[in-house]
Amino acid sequence: MQLAELVSYLDGYLRVAEVPDAPHALNGLQVANHGTVSRVAAAVDLCDATVGMAAEQGADLLLVHHGLFWGGLQPLTGRTHRRVTGLITKNIALYSAHLPLDVHPDVGNNAVLARKLGVSLQGEFGEEYGIDIGRWGDIDLSRPAFQDRLAAVFGSTPRLMAFGPDHVRRVGIVTGAAGSMIAQAAAAGLDTFVTGEGAHHTFFDAEELRLNVFYAGHYATETVGVKALAEHLQARFHLPWSFLDHPTGL
Repeated sequence: MQLAELVSYLDGYLRVAEVPDAPHALNGLQVANHGTVSRVAAAVDLCDATVGMAAEQGADLLLVHHGLFWGGLQPLTGRTHRRVTGLITKNIALYSAHLPLDVHPDVGNNAVLARKLGVSLQGEFGEEYGIDIGRWGDIDLSRPAFQDRLAAVFGSTPRLMAFGPDHVRRVGIVTGAAGSMIAQAAAAGLDTFVTGEGAHHTFFDAEELRLNVFYAGHYATETVGVKALAEHLQARFHLPWSFLDHPTGL
């Protein structure tokens, strides 16, 4: 199909023009190709490795959560030149969606992870850039059973700060690096908070606010959205896709 048609659909579906984000996120099409798309690759991060993997898969569109330009204005030299050159020479378009993908009610990282965990979504919390980016909901599990469920989803045991109740009932989810939102999770009346990672001092936030906090990995928690988005494009436009797994372990 035509790249322009697909980009127009993605921009509308993800509400790219409406969802605020970090100044350098630059959501939407970041690099064009020759104008058509026949195969999609999805990855968490744009890097040399995922560009090479997309080329090996024969993809002409790479969907990512973390794209180019996070450092703001930068010359097309060194690593940036290699990445852009790799995309252009292999005719791979690059589409990036950061917060628009996090917050999407159907294919968003937070909503998809909630469904995978069996959390019945009830509302939103966690303000960032003037909008609530987190989702919260209900579940009825012991804390160890909830930890086992997280481990089953991601294939690794999450780091747990067990300062909340032994039984998990109200869970908040903000994927990625949202340890700074522990206080907002507590203020929302949650007993358990799931995110990817957080700074050292967030241990004391969890301890003093009496919250269960699970750090399941920045990379791991953000694999679910790009996969769901690629699955959606396959269902709607019959575009084959593959996931490019390049885990950081962080």
